[in-house]
Amino acid sequence: MLLALLLYTGATTADGSHGAGAAAPAPMEFVPPAPGSYELQRIMHAADGRVLDTDGKPHALSRYTGGKVTLLSFIYSSCADPGGCPYAYMVFHQLQSRLERNPRLAGQVRLVSLSFDPVRDTPEALALYAGDSARAGRPVEWAFLTTTSVKDLLPILDGFGQDLFLDVDPASGKHLGTYSHVLKVFLIDRSRTVREVYTTAFLMPDMVYNDIVTLLLEAGP
Repeated sequence: MLLALLLYTGATTADGSHGAGAAAPAPMEFVPPAPGSYELQRIMHAADGRVLDTDGKPHALSRYTGGKVTLLSFIYSSCADPGGCPYAYMVFHQLQSRLERNPRLAGQVRLVSLSFDPVRDTPEALALYAGDSARAGRPVEWAFLTTTSVKDLLPILDGFGQDLFLDVDPASGKHLGTYSHVLKVFLIDRSRTVREVYTTAFLMPDMVYNDIVTLLLEAGP
């Protein structure tokens, strides 16, 4: 399967991808259904690959997508688009705090942020980006991951169907150091099956929280 890692010469795209200058999504007036009152479909098996944690230790990505209900997003730490990576970070932060207020959910949910940018997002850089969110021993784990190279990253992006566009200067053809992408966040069950894919318009903390609890109720104690 061929991954579309493409050159892009604009700041925003008509298909909803994120580039410099895009606005943060407007709040939606929507009350999600109660947890456990609906079923999430099985979409695909979560892709695997080789990743590095913030200590620089190598792992299989499957180490972070099985055994717990997992919410995974692709990000890069230098992203300045308010409707892209910073928005996903904010939603994850809200969810981590809310999930940790429910002792029954301790140890059952994991958050994962995986970098698009292995050159600049080294393990050391991601450790600074993560801050206290990735502190060991938190009831809800939040892992910040990168890869050793683009070569290791591409099969993971391909497996999840996550396209990535390199922003380039149209005059010189040089990479500007930024990326454009359709923000996708993947909800993965304990058996490593993707059960929901959220784009910006549907990445609402209340909805995602109810979906997480729905999967936990489905799996049982």
